[in-house]
Amino acid sequence: MTIFSKIIAGEIPSYKCAENEEFYAFLDISPVAQGHTLVVPKREEDYLFDLTDEELARMTVFAKRVAGAIKAAFPCRKVGMAVLGLEVAHAHIHLIPLQSEGDMDFHKEKLKLPAEEMALTAAKILEAFNR
Repeated sequence: MTIFSKIIAGEIPSYKCAENEEFYAFLDISPVAQGHTLVVPKREEDYLFDLTDEELARMTVFAKRVAGAIKAAFPCRKVGMAVLGLEVAHAHIHLIPLQSEGDMDFHKEKLKLPAEEMALTAAKILEAFNR
């Protein structure tokens, strides 16, 4: 069982931003920008492109809704999407609010936001998602 499966199951706490029957979105605990969110399928699958075509399509549409909520909660020029998938063996999409392309740099120092700010960030995204 991956750490993401444990998060989905509620065994490990997370800052939930959105959820439906198939997918779960939560804040990255080592964000490159405030609002950096991960979208994962609830069904454990290591490689994003091993999802069925239908699952991948639904996940992308779900991620699009989450990106809209991020943009509403944190005004930005765009929300970038990245798929790396090497750090956790569970398919996931990174959604990152962007003012410039440099905001998508995974090598820069990660933000260290207090728990209260993370909770407020997640709540803003969840509220926008549920509108």
